[in-house]
Amino acid sequence: MKRRNFIYCAGATAMAATTTGMLNSCTSSVELKTGEILHTVIFDLKHLAGAPEAENFLADARRILTAVPGVRDFQAYKQCSPKNDFQYGFLMTFNNQTEFDAYTVHPEHSKFVEERWNTEVSRFQESDFMKV
Repeated sequence: MKRRNFIYCAGATAMAATTTGMLNSCTSSVELKTGEILHTVIFDLKHLAGAPEAENFLADARRILTAVPGVRDFQAYKQCSPKNDFQYGFLMTFNNQTEFDAYTVHPEHSKFVEERWNTEVSRFQESDFMKV
């Protein structure tokens, strides 16, 4: 599946779109398999949206976090709904709990959290999901 279509499908699924055709075209490519984990975090930056510092944070997060073994399908999003006042969101998947646990303690992830996340993020909410 092409990157643009994946992003469209992931966004559609994450936003709980109800158009049958859209969900049918997306479901098979983004549906979690048993044991896989969808790691999500929504957050606000201390930087103004669109500021160079915000763009650098997002670019660095993509570069650093996707280099950690186990990270799949990393996506960064800008909030567009008036129902939620967080600015941004990250989504990524892991094959299993072991890979997710390894990610959370990986030195590059820990360094990013300590040096960038803790200093540039003003608030966040994290959720992790498995298939039911």
